[in-house]
Amino acid sequence: MTALLTASDVAFAYDRGGRQVVDAVSLSVERAAILGLLGPNGAGKTTLLRLLSGTIAPARGQIALDGRPLSTIARRELARHIAVVPQETHSAFDFSALEIVLMGRYPHLGPFELEGPGDLQIARDAMTATGTATLERRQFSTLSGGEKQRVVIAAALAQASDVLLLDEPTASLDLGYQFDIARLLARLNRERGTTMVVSTHDLNLAASLCTELVLIRGGRIVARGGVQEALTPANIRALYGIDADVAMHDRAGHLTVVPVARTS
Repeated sequence: MTALLTASDVAFAYDRGGRQVVDAVSLSVERAAILGLLGPNGAGKTTLLRLLSGTIAPARGQIALDGRPLSTIARRELARHIAVVPQETHSAFDFSALEIVLMGRYPHLGPFELEGPGDLQIARDAMTATGTATLERRQFSTLSGGEKQRVVIAAALAQASDVLLLDEPTASLDLGYQFDIARLLARLNRERGTTMVVSTHDLNLAASLCTELVLIRGGRIVARGGVQEALTPANIRALYGIDADVAMHDRAGHLTVVPVARTS
């Protein structure tokens, strides 16, 4: 695999001269990989996602997409390659689910151009892929949390992007919806080869879904590698101050993490 999205010695602070929220971070996201970002609250995960999306620019270092610095790519073009699924999505207007998904087509439209039959078909294909086709006419505000999250992922797919950046995609969802979202993301990666970067607090989600992990604390990378290499009791202790049992679950087919005690 070749690196599709890279960060090279990236640093960022929200206040000039203030604390570096992201500090000296370098990473590579391979094409068709699912990279998980793990870390406690305030570690810099969401800020790093914003940097990778081009929403904010690093104070030092460089983010590149397929070798091209994001700073040299126009916003509309960049949106055709990178889609973001935020942790929470609120609509100021009462759009239908289909209208929300069609918003993903905006980067592909010219000034004052309206969506055409081709855009509508792409949107409906994305809804079919995410299991939301039956929600097409429902108002977005009436959907459950899990349904909203799948519709937003459909909008990201309709954007026809090479990379999905997802911030806590299963936060505030019940166990059933968490399982559904994880299964959906795994299928999209398997069937479409969609490259993903997933920020999450859920260590078991990361273990079941991701191909690589980057562990962040205080804006710096403390560990990285494949799931079995990175998700160790020692790394979990360093990241969260928690003693945890980490073992392969035969039936699930992936590592599972069980917190046992706080160490700090």
